[in-house]
Amino acid sequence: MSGVTGSDLDTLLADLRDRLDDADSTAATLRGLLEAVLVVGSGLELDSMLQRIVQSATALLDARYGALGVRAADGGLSEFVYEGINPEQRSAMGHLPEGRGILGLLINDPRPVRLADLSTHPASIGFPPNHPPMKSFLGTPIMIRGKVFGSIYLTEKLGGPEFTEEDEVILKVLATSAAMAVDNARLFEGSLTRERWLAAMASINARLLVGGSVDETLGLLTGQVRELARGAGAFVVLVDGTHGTVRAASPTAPTTDPVRIDLAGSPVLDVLRTRRPVRTRTLTGLPSAGDGDDGTAVVLPLSATSTVTGVLIVTRARGNDPWDEEDVARLESMANLAAVALEFAEQQRKKRLLDVLADRDRIAQDLHDNVIQRLFATGMSLQSAMVPGADSERVTDVVLHAVEQLDRTVREIRTTIFDLHTTGAAASTSLRRRLLDVVGDLSVHSSVAPNVQFVGPIDTLVPHRIHPHAEAVLREGLSNALRHSQSENITVSVRAADDFVIEIVDDGTGLPDTPRRSGLANLERRAQQCGGTFAVGAGDAGGTRVRWQAPLQP
Repeated sequence: MSGVTGSDLDTLLADLRDRLDDADSTAATLRGLLEAVLVVGSGLELDSMLQRIVQSATALLDARYGALGVRAADGGLSEFVYEGINPEQRSAMGHLPEGRGILGLLINDPRPVRLADLSTHPASIGFPPNHPPMKSFLGTPIMIRGKVFGSIYLTEKLGGPEFTEEDEVILKVLATSAAMAVDNARLFEGSLTRERWLAAMASINARLLVGGSVDETLGLLTGQVRELARGAGAFVVLVDGTHGTVRAASPTAPTTDPVRIDLAGSPVLDVLRTRRPVRTRTLTGLPSAGDGDDGTAVVLPLSATSTVTGVLIVTRARGNDPWDEEDVARLESMANLAAVALEFAEQQRKKRLLDVLADRDRIAQDLHDNVIQRLFATGMSLQSAMVPGADSERVTDVVLHAVEQLDRTVREIRTTIFDLHTTGAAASTSLRRRLLDVVGDLSVHSSVAPNVQFVGPIDTLVPHRIHPHAEAVLREGLSNALRHSQSENITVSVRAADDFVIEIVDDGTGLPDTPRRSGLANLERRAQQCGGTFAVGAGDAGGTRVRWQAPLQP
């Protein structure tokens, strides 16, 4: 509520009835007043409401000119709405009133003023050039919650030489009704403003939850803050010592190079020390910050982060409303969101680093267990062939076996190198990467580490229609080998040349006399769907060999 009670209106209406001469004039006046009150309260949009208040007061009290001035925080007028002056007169008058003279008197001493000739009042400062002549004057303040919102001014009574006491009471009633209507409109606009801020915070939270980059998130945040706070600029500045770097800005800087700011002697360092917002003059060094040093700024710490030091700075150009407590509270919420985005990005960076280190540790272990040991064994076998008098046929067998082992080792090293390279966005479309993930998923808890070999340009030659079949075949065949073969060695070979082949060989117990056909039938059905073949049987050295083939061309 505006602080105006029903008893206030009752008192004013009773006073008005006492001052009117007869029943007819009383009824007509009250009817006109009621119509004016209804017109004033017919809407919640503040700007149009102010114009309706002036129009209603001017028509009701038969004045040639009317105006409504809204009090600014510094004591002047932040808004001035007028009636009765045509566009030609307005263009010749220069600037609108700024709240001095008699208009300022109503703001500083909020009591009704009624004058037969306003030029005779001690507070009168005259009119600017080309201003229409005005003599009689009636003004009354609009009070909301005990504070002056503004004042209604009427000049040049058309039906008489001056405004009457009855006119003064009528204008008081209208101002009281206007106060309630304005307060309701301000509450409505406040609710819309809060809704817009909440929607902006929700969109930023959603961007964080879906994994948007920190630069995109901070860019969205500064853009939303600048728009909602009616600012000239919004900036996220990371602080290092006595210098700052603009991490995100709205509007964006004309250059992509990082903008560095010297913060020595600025309030930013005080904000970081006290962890409290500060309202100050516009900081120098910020790109597109508004009207230079003549504007105002609010600096807020990014207090929700333990790893990043920085501030959110929002600027306004000269002439705009100063920052109030509600503005600062909303901006603090946005500063906390910016801090969360930076903290989240830092934690994601650390997690990626840990993942890389863990992956490198796994690859190093695989290289040691497979490649290094095999190279060591190959070297020992070659040394054994260097014994004087060794049989030439045996030496040939040893060398051929060593060449085979070295070739196998080279393929494993290539697979390892590719495993290091296929990370990030490329991994999601890489068949090689997806097949390696299948092997990793199935063997993570197994005592047997499958030996995986890739031959040929797998990602280039194999069409996407085969990818889901290849994953399913490898998962089914390798799962069977790990669970049922009781083998010590499993080799997975994936080749792409004239056709695409997946081969899984183990040295286990081999196929049972009556194998389960459900999984094997599934592999055979997938081969048929791709126009290929499927075979399962004994390996060259015992165990089981599973071979799945599909042509690369449909």
